[in-house]
Amino acid sequence: MAQVKLAVIYYSTYGTNHRMAQVAAEAGKAAGAEVRLRRVAETAPKEVVEKQAAWKANAEATAHIPEATLDDLDWADAYLFSTPTRFGVAASQMRAFLDRAGPLWAKGALANKAVSAMTSAQNPHGGQEATLHSLYVTMMHWGAIIVAPGYTDESIFKAGGNPYGVSVTAKGEGLDPVYEPAIAHQTRRLIEIAAKLRA
Repeated sequence: MAQVKLAVIYYSTYGTNHRMAQVAAEAGKAAGAEVRLRRVAETAPKEVVEKQAAWKANAEATAHIPEATLDDLDWADAYLFSTPTRFGVAASQMRAFLDRAGPLWAKGALANKAVSAMTSAQNPHGGQEATLHSLYVTMMHWGAIIVAPGYTDESIFKAGGNPYGVSVTAKGEGLDPVYEPAIAHQTRRLIEIAAKLRA
């Protein structure tokens, strides 16, 4: 069977979702997938980014990662999106990327792809579930096949128990290692289902 092609596409302001995406990409490669790690383009004005030290530092540290394009969506069999929560929905940078996918949607190129999503917020009730739901609504319009982790592994409970996707409570100290097994499990599950869909 041909390798599953996995696109791990993220937006990260301060680095949490970048690290989440890295863990997912590593897990995907370990599971035998061909992986593209891509960051969503920054849409905030440069002067705004540069006024916040942590935001600027993350932008500089990840500048070498290729920006996500529609070609990445067309190429992949499976998508794993990771974005911070902003007022209960995905960050505008991620929304801007997804909203450009109309041409692919119009020709059916996004249908039947396996998709899953992750998010983060400063507190456990900061709209994390609503963010994942809003992303999945878009994926339903695409005709993609949503692959949530559910309660299919003990790591989900240890990482906060969100069955819709890994949801990190970000405390500004990097990614707590407790989330890494859940991210790896969600990634492996996505690849497993994508392989079945391709069969």
